[in-house]
Amino acid sequence: MSLEKSDTPGTLIGSGRVALVLEYNGSQYHGWQSQKSGLPTVQQQLEIALSKVANHPVAVVCAGRTDAGVHASHQVIHFDTSVSRPFRSWVMGANANLPNDISVHWVGNVTEAFHARFSAKSRRYRYVIYNNPIRPALYNKEVTWNYRPLDEKKMARAAEVLIGEHDFSSFRAAGCQAKSPVRTIESLSVTRFCDFIVIDIQANAFLHHMVRNISGVLMSIGAGIQHEGWAEEVLQAKDRAEGGVTAPPFGLYFIDVGYEVGEIPVLGLGPSFIKPYYL
Repeated sequence: MSLEKSDTPGTLIGSGRVALVLEYNGSQYHGWQSQKSGLPTVQQQLEIALSKVANHPVAVVCAGRTDAGVHASHQVIHFDTSVSRPFRSWVMGANANLPNDISVHWVGNVTEAFHARFSAKSRRYRYVIYNNPIRPALYNKEVTWNYRPLDEKKMARAAEVLIGEHDFSSFRAAGCQAKSPVRTIESLSVTRFCDFIVIDIQANAFLHHMVRNISGVLMSIGAGIQHEGWAEEVLQAKDRAEGGVTAPPFGLYFIDVGYEVGEIPVLGLGPSFIKPYYL
Protein backbone atom coordinates (compact mmCIF):
# COMPACT_ATOMS: atom_id res chain seq x y z
CA MET A 1 0.00 0.00 0.00
CA SER A 2 1.42 3.38 -0.94
CA LEU A 3 1.99 6.26 1.44
CA GLU A 4 -0.65 8.37 -0.28
CA LYS A 5 -3.35 5.73 0.17
CA SER A 6 -2.51 4.54 3.65
CA ASP A 7 -2.38 7.96 5.30
CA THR A 8 -5.70 9.15 3.87
CA PRO A 9 -7.91 10.22 6.80
CA GLY A 10 -10.32 7.46 7.76
CA THR A 11 -8.44 4.69 5.98
CA LEU A 12 -8.48 1.62 8.19
CA ILE A 13 -5.26 -0.37 8.58
CA GLY A 14 -5.01 -3.77 10.22
CA SER A 15 -6.89 -7.09 10.29
CA GLY A 16 -3.86 -8.85 8.87
CA ARG A 17 -0.21 -8.06 8.34
CA VAL A 18 0.92 -4.49 8.95
CA ALA A 19 4.25 -2.82 8.15
CA LEU A 20 5.58 0.14 10.10
CA VAL A 21 8.49 2.57 9.71
CA LEU A 22 10.13 4.13 12.75
CA GLU A 23 13.23 6.01 13.82
CA TYR A 24 15.06 5.93 17.13
CA ASN A 25 18.03 7.21 19.04
CA GLY A 26 19.67 4.08 20.44
CA SER A 27 21.81 5.81 23.06
CA GLN A 28 19.69 4.68 26.01
CA TYR A 29 18.90 1.17 24.79
CA HIS A 30 20.64 -2.19 24.90
CA GLY A 31 20.03 -2.68 21.20
CA TRP A 32 16.92 -3.51 19.22
CA GLN A 33 16.10 -7.02 20.41
CA SER A 34 14.14 -7.71 23.59
CA GLN A 35 16.20 -9.41 26.30
CA LYS A 36 15.27 -11.86 29.02
CA SER A 37 17.20 -9.70 31.49
CA GLY A 38 14.57 -6.99 31.11
CA LEU A 39 17.10 -4.34 30.07
CA PRO A 40 15.48 -1.57 27.96
CA THR A 41 15.41 -2.26 24.21
CA VAL A 42 13.70 -0.61 21.25
CA GLN A 43 11.67 -3.72 20.43
CA GLN A 44 10.39 -3.91 23.99
CA GLN A 45 9.21 -0.28 23.95
CA LEU A 46 7.56 -0.59 20.52
CA GLU A 47 5.69 -3.79 21.39
CA ILE A 48 4.34 -2.22 24.59
CA ALA A 49 3.10 0.84 22.66
CA LEU A 50 1.52 -1.10 19.79
CA SER A 51 -0.14 -3.54 22.17
CA LYS A 52 -1.91 -0.61 23.83
CA VAL A 53 -3.17 0.70 20.49
CA ALA A 54 -4.28 -2.77 19.31
CA ASN A 55 -5.64 -3.76 22.72
CA HIS A 56 -3.96 -7.16 22.35
CA PRO A 57 -0.34 -8.38 22.63
CA VAL A 58 1.72 -7.43 19.56
CA ALA A 59 5.00 -9.08 18.52
CA VAL A 60 7.13 -7.33 15.90
CA VAL A 61 9.81 -8.45 13.43
CA CYS A 62 12.42 -5.94 12.24
CA ALA A 63 14.39 -5.55 9.01
CA GLY A 64 17.74 -5.31 10.79
CA ARG A 65 18.62 -5.72 14.45
CA THR A 66 20.80 -2.92 15.78
CA ASP A 67 23.30 -3.12 18.64
CA ALA A 68 23.38 -1.11 21.85
CA GLY A 69 23.96 2.57 21.13
CA VAL A 70 23.15 2.27 17.40
CA HIS A 71 20.48 4.51 15.87
CA ALA A 72 17.96 4.16 13.02
CA SER A 73 16.25 6.70 10.79
CA HIS A 74 14.33 4.13 8.72
CA GLN A 75 13.78 0.87 10.58
CA VAL A 76 11.04 -1.30 9.08
CA ILE A 77 9.02 -3.82 11.07
CA HIS A 78 5.95 -5.97 10.51
CA PHE A 79 3.36 -7.38 12.87
CA ASP A 80 0.06 -9.24 12.67
CA THR A 81 -3.12 -7.92 14.21
CA SER A 82 -6.79 -8.87 14.32
CA VAL A 83 -8.00 -5.28 14.68
CA SER A 84 -8.26 -2.28 12.38
CA ARG A 85 -7.39 1.30 13.26
CA PRO A 86 -7.12 4.51 11.21
CA PHE A 87 -3.62 5.51 10.06
CA ARG A 88 -3.55 8.38 12.54
CA SER A 89 -4.56 6.14 15.45
CA TRP A 90 -1.69 3.71 14.81
CA VAL A 91 0.93 6.44 14.35
CA MET A 92 -0.19 8.96 16.95
CA GLY A 93 -1.35 6.28 19.39
CA ALA A 94 1.98 4.47 19.24
CA ASN A 95 3.95 7.70 19.61
CA ALA A 96 1.86 8.78 22.59
CA ASN A 97 2.95 5.58 24.34
CA LEU A 98 6.59 5.65 23.24
CA PRO A 99 9.51 7.49 24.87
CA ASN A 100 10.65 10.63 23.06
CA ASP A 101 13.67 8.93 21.50
CA ILE A 102 11.50 6.51 19.45
CA SER A 103 9.05 7.75 16.82
CA VAL A 104 6.72 5.96 14.37
CA HIS A 105 6.46 7.69 10.97
CA TRP A 106 4.30 5.43 8.79
CA VAL A 107 2.09 2.36 8.93
CA GLY A 108 0.28 0.42 6.22
CA ASN A 109 -1.22 -2.93 5.25
CA VAL A 110 1.01 -5.41 3.41
CA THR A 111 0.39 -8.91 2.06
CA GLU A 112 0.87 -11.99 4.21
CA ALA A 113 3.94 -12.78 2.09
CA PHE A 114 5.73 -9.61 3.21
CA HIS A 115 8.43 -10.14 5.83
CA ALA A 116 10.39 -7.16 7.18
CA ARG A 117 13.61 -9.17 7.30
CA PHE A 118 13.38 -11.86 4.62
CA SER A 119 11.70 -9.69 1.97
CA ALA A 120 14.55 -7.14 2.15
CA LYS A 121 16.75 -6.94 -0.95
CA SER A 122 19.30 -4.57 0.56
CA ARG A 123 20.15 -2.58 3.68
CA ARG A 124 21.93 0.73 4.06
CA TYR A 125 23.87 2.35 6.90
CA ARG A 126 25.62 5.64 7.52
CA TYR A 127 28.50 6.01 9.93
CA VAL A 128 28.99 9.62 11.05
CA ILE A 129 32.38 10.78 12.33
CA TYR A 130 32.98 14.12 14.01
CA ASN A 131 36.56 14.97 13.03
CA ASN A 132 37.78 17.76 15.28
CA PRO A 133 40.50 18.07 17.95
CA ILE A 134 37.86 19.00 20.56
CA ARG A 135 35.33 16.42 21.69
CA PRO A 136 31.67 17.33 21.02
CA ALA A 137 29.24 17.97 23.85
CA LEU A 138 25.98 18.40 21.93
CA TYR A 139 25.96 15.09 20.06
CA ASN A 140 28.46 12.95 21.91
CA LYS A 141 26.21 9.88 21.70
CA GLU A 142 25.07 10.53 18.13
CA VAL A 143 28.42 10.70 16.33
CA THR A 144 31.80 9.04 16.73
CA TRP A 145 34.52 11.52 17.67
CA ASN A 146 37.96 11.15 16.12
CA TYR A 147 40.44 13.83 17.16
CA ARG A 148 43.10 12.83 14.64
CA PRO A 149 42.95 14.66 11.26
CA LEU A 150 41.40 12.22 8.78
CA ASP A 151 42.07 12.18 5.05
CA GLU A 152 38.64 11.30 3.65
CA LYS A 153 39.97 11.00 0.10
CA LYS A 154 42.43 8.34 1.17
CA MET A 155 39.63 6.57 3.07
CA ALA A 156 37.42 6.64 -0.04
CA ARG A 157 40.15 5.17 -2.23
CA ALA A 158 40.88 2.43 0.29
CA ALA A 159 37.19 1.56 0.52
CA GLU A 160 36.90 0.79 -3.19
CA VAL A 161 38.39 -2.70 -2.77
CA LEU A 162 35.50 -3.66 -0.47
CA ILE A 163 32.80 -3.07 -3.09
CA GLY A 164 31.42 -6.26 -4.63
CA GLU A 165 31.00 -9.82 -3.39
CA HIS A 166 33.67 -10.89 -0.88
CA ASP A 167 34.36 -13.07 2.12
CA PHE A 168 34.15 -10.51 4.94
CA SER A 169 35.44 -12.79 7.71
CA SER A 170 37.95 -10.10 8.76
CA PHE A 171 35.07 -7.66 9.32
CA ARG A 172 32.66 -9.85 11.29
CA ALA A 173 32.36 -9.99 15.07
CA ALA A 174 33.85 -13.04 16.78
CA GLY A 175 30.38 -14.08 17.93
CA CYS A 176 28.66 -13.52 14.57
CA GLN A 177 26.15 -16.34 13.95
CA ALA A 178 25.75 -15.88 10.18
CA LYS A 179 26.18 -19.15 8.29
CA SER A 180 28.30 -17.55 5.56
CA PRO A 181 30.76 -14.61 5.71
CA VAL A 182 30.11 -13.78 2.04
CA ARG A 183 28.26 -10.53 1.43
CA THR A 184 27.90 -8.13 -1.50
CA ILE A 185 28.57 -4.44 -0.92
CA GLU A 186 26.65 -2.55 -3.60
CA SER A 187 27.96 0.94 -2.81
CA LEU A 188 30.41 2.50 -0.36
CA SER A 189 31.27 6.20 -0.22
CA VAL A 190 33.25 8.43 2.13
CA THR A 191 32.34 12.13 2.10
CA ARG A 192 33.36 15.12 4.22
CA PHE A 193 30.97 17.90 5.25
CA CYS A 194 33.08 20.43 7.22
CA ASP A 195 33.99 18.59 10.46
CA PHE A 196 31.77 15.61 9.65
CA ILE A 197 32.81 12.57 7.65
CA VAL A 198 30.04 10.23 6.51
CA ILE A 199 30.65 6.63 5.48
CA ASP A 200 27.60 5.50 3.47
CA ILE A 201 27.39 1.78 2.75
CA GLN A 202 24.73 -0.41 1.13
CA ALA A 203 24.83 -4.20 0.84
CA ASN A 204 22.54 -7.15 0.28
CA ALA A 205 23.05 -7.98 3.98
CA PHE A 206 25.56 -7.32 6.76
CA LEU A 207 27.49 -9.42 9.24
CA HIS A 208 27.53 -8.57 12.94
CA HIS A 209 29.68 -5.44 13.48
CA MET A 210 30.58 -5.39 9.78
CA VAL A 211 29.97 -1.66 9.28
CA ARG A 212 31.72 -0.71 12.51
CA ASN A 213 34.74 -2.86 11.64
CA ILE A 214 34.94 -1.38 8.14
CA SER A 215 34.69 2.10 9.65
CA GLY A 216 37.47 1.29 12.11
CA VAL A 217 39.78 0.16 9.31
CA LEU A 218 39.02 3.24 7.20
CA MET A 219 39.61 5.62 10.12
CA SER A 220 43.00 4.01 10.80
CA ILE A 221 43.91 4.58 7.16
CA GLY A 222 42.57 8.13 7.15
CA ALA A 223 44.58 8.98 10.25
CA GLY A 224 47.78 7.62 8.69
CA ILE A 225 48.10 4.84 11.26
CA GLN A 226 47.84 2.31 8.42
CA HIS A 227 48.70 2.59 4.73
CA GLU A 228 46.07 2.88 2.01
CA GLY A 229 46.38 -0.74 0.89
CA TRP A 230 45.68 -2.08 4.37
CA ALA A 231 41.94 -2.44 3.69
CA GLU A 232 42.67 -4.97 0.97
CA GLU A 233 45.18 -6.80 3.17
CA VAL A 234 42.59 -7.11 5.93
CA LEU A 235 39.97 -8.31 3.46
CA GLN A 236 42.27 -10.97 2.00
CA ALA A 237 43.38 -12.19 5.45
CA LYS A 238 39.85 -13.50 6.24
CA ASP A 239 40.78 -13.23 9.90
CA ARG A 240 39.10 -10.88 12.39
CA ALA A 241 42.34 -10.63 14.38
CA GLU A 242 43.86 -8.73 11.43
CA GLY A 243 41.07 -6.17 11.28
CA GLY A 244 42.00 -3.71 14.02
CA VAL A 245 39.66 -2.06 16.50
CA THR A 246 35.87 -2.09 16.17
CA ALA A 247 34.61 1.48 15.83
CA PRO A 248 32.19 2.77 18.52
CA PRO A 249 28.44 2.34 17.97
CA PHE A 250 27.41 5.97 18.49
CA GLY A 251 27.96 7.16 14.91
CA LEU A 252 26.10 4.27 13.27
CA TYR A 253 22.66 4.77 11.71
CA PHE A 254 20.44 2.21 9.99
CA ILE A 255 18.97 4.40 7.24
CA ASP A 256 17.17 2.33 4.61
CA VAL A 257 15.86 -1.07 3.56
CA GLY A 258 15.29 -2.03 -0.06
CA TYR A 259 12.13 -3.94 -0.96
CA GLU A 260 10.14 -4.47 -4.13
CA VAL A 261 9.04 -1.12 -5.55
CA GLY A 262 5.95 0.23 -3.84
CA GLU A 263 5.94 -2.08 -0.81
CA ILE A 264 7.29 0.44 1.69
CA PRO A 265 7.49 4.22 1.06
CA VAL A 266 10.82 6.04 1.08
CA LEU A 267 10.30 8.73 3.70
CA GLY A 268 13.76 10.33 3.66
CA LEU A 269 17.18 9.11 4.64
CA GLY A 270 19.06 10.54 7.58
CA PRO A 271 21.21 11.79 9.04
CA SER A 272 21.76 13.86 5.92
CA PHE A 273 24.22 16.69 5.41
CA ILE A 274 23.14 17.37 1.84
CA LYS A 275 19.96 18.38 0.02
CA PRO A 276 17.58 17.02 -1.13
CA TYR A 277 16.93 15.20 2.15
CA TYR A 278 16.10 11.87 0.51
CA LEU A 279 19.62 11.33 -0.91
